[in-house]
Formats: sequence, C-alpha cells, structure tokens
Amino acid sequence: QEKLVESGGGLVQAGDSLRLSCEGPGRTFSSYVMGWFRQAPGKKREFVAAISWSGDNTYADSVKGRFTISRVYGSNTVYLHMNSLKPEDTAVYYCAASPKFTFVAGLYDYWGQGTQVTVSS
Repeated sequence: QEKLVESGGGLVQAGDSLRLSCEGPGRTFSSYVMGWFRQAPGKKREFVAAISWSGDNTYADSVKGRFTISRVYGSNTVYLHMNSLKPEDTAVYYCAASPKFTFVAGLYDYWGQGTQVTVSS
C-alpha cells in the first residue's frame, strides 16, 4: 500500500517554529485532500489541518492563527508550518490523504508513519 512520508519533527522550545513536510513517493496525491493529524501520549488522534486540491483549507481551533498548511502543486509535497509552538503541541504528527474534505480521521485512506514534535517550556 502506498504510504506518505513525513519529516521535519524535532525538539524545540516554546515560541519556536517548525516546518513539517509530507511526501507521497508512491503515487499522485494531487487530487486528494491532504491533512495533518497529531497524537499525544495517552490521547486520541486529533485533526490539525487539511487542504484541498484547490487550496481550500481548514484548521483545528487549537492551532488556528499559528499553523499554516500548504501544498506544492505538481508535486506530492505538503507542508505544515508551525509557529508560536506551545508545550501542548507536543505529539506525533501524521500526514494523511483523503478523497473527501474532512476532519474525520477514518475517512483518510493513506497515512504516514508520523514524526515526533516535542516542545519544551
């Protein structure tokens, strides 16, 4: 099964910025909605952001105004720009692809392995 590959995670301090990248080397995802989810230890996976093939986007309230999702058209690359990071942003971040513009994780067909983001206070 084709998978997505995330990169860019790391350990940063509160207030810092990070850019996560997601690539889909196995197939073309240009017609898919691309989303980012995250899962903190002991918590359920939660929606972070999504972007459609036409550029429409949506964000979780907890990241609105701090995170920006973007995609490079003509390639399978999606970014999550994270600014003003907080300790509560600490989680494994996953990239996913769906035929639907949705925040529901179960409707995403393709997933990456995740990249760890740790924000220290």
